[in-house]
Amino acid sequence: MFDAVTTALLRAVLDEVCASVSHREIGARTHVASTILEAAAKGDISPDGSRQIGHQALSHAPTMWRWPARGPR
Repeated sequence: MFDAVTTALLRAVLDEVCASVSHREIGARTHVASTILEAAAKGDISPDGSRQIGHQALSHAPTMWRWPARGPR
C-alpha cells in the first residue's frame, strides 16, 4: 500500500490525465489507473513520470468508440 501523500499524488495524476475522458469510459480510466499503479509499485512515483506513463496508457486504452479488430468471417 502507498502512504496518503503518494495516494493523493497518483489520484491527482489520474484525474489530470483523464480530464477529457468521460466517467462512463470505465475501461479507459481503469486501464490508465492500472498502468500508473503498476509503475508506482515498481518505484516510479514521480509526478512527471506518472503523467507520462498515464498519457501513454491513455493513448492505448480501450474505448467504447474503438472496436477490436476482427479476423475473417
